[in-house]
Amino acid sequence: MADSIEKVAIIGAGLIGASWAALFLASGRRVSVYDPASGAEQAVRDFIEGAQPDLKRLGFDGRGCLEEPDFSKSAAEAVEGAEFVQESVPENLEAKIEVYREIEPFLEQNSVVATSASGITLSELQGGWKDPSRLVLGHPFNPPHLIPLVEVMENERTSSGIADKAASIYESMGKVTIRLRKEVPGHVANRLQAAIWREAIHLAREGVASVEDIDKAVAFGPGIRWAAMGPTQLFHLAAGSGGINEFCKRYSPSFHRWWDDLGNARLDAETREILSKGIAAAEGGGRIEILAEQRNSRILAILEAVAKSNS
Repeated sequence: MADSIEKVAIIGAGLIGASWAALFLASGRRVSVYDPASGAEQAVRDFIEGAQPDLKRLGFDGRGCLEEPDFSKSAAEAVEGAEFVQESVPENLEAKIEVYREIEPFLEQNSVVATSASGITLSELQGGWKDPSRLVLGHPFNPPHLIPLVEVMENERTSSGIADKAASIYESMGKVTIRLRKEVPGHVANRLQAAIWREAIHLAREGVASVEDIDKAVAFGPGIRWAAMGPTQLFHLAAGSGGINEFCKRYSPSFHRWWDDLGNARLDAETREILSKGIAAAEGGGRIEILAEQRNSRILAILEAVAKSNS
């Protein structure tokens, strides 16, 4: 099913859309791109070129890595002939609905449309369709060409098999998909990282540690374990043969105390200043290009180590 998809349309080509375009090209598919922003075409070309070494490390060498996308003059033109559409328009409900109304009359009969929306719900997005049966959530984690996770969701208005088809396409490119059984703002992974970041901000505001050291506490502590498996499985291992039930009994007083003491941060002006100064004072000084290169290099090393351990 996934192998039959020959053409993919990317609607919206910011950081997420450009990353998707690089990955779909690397998988050997034709890709059409539409983004009305000035300079978008060159930005996408630059991103794809810069992503080639990373994609080749992931095993896409010789599978289309060096192909270029077609750049369309409209969203409607981009989706013509496309069996799969990845919509990554900025996180604005009205903007997304406007795109859906434009492309719906030009979609192929059996095409699938997946939205990268990170906070807007599927049911909200379905309001932009006459027939929303082909729309699913296909939310990646940034950057999509590297991070395996894609959150997939359908609901009662989605045609049978559409979500399965989307998941199959993602998995054919090495993605790990999860299914949302219930609609919540932010889906799953964003809510988890929001909870962690809220407490990180609280600790910084309270002066418990610097922004840099709080980031280190995550990256070099639980973050490394989380790259191996999720928190519940890890805690299941932490109490020996008693497993998760014993862990809960043993450590419930500690966790209840910590949960009761967690902060409730807000991204107000004071918080923005604390975070900005903290990033500027950290190693690298907040320079985007350097930090992005470090992030990608470390992610690739982790992915390669995981692949080796699974072989």
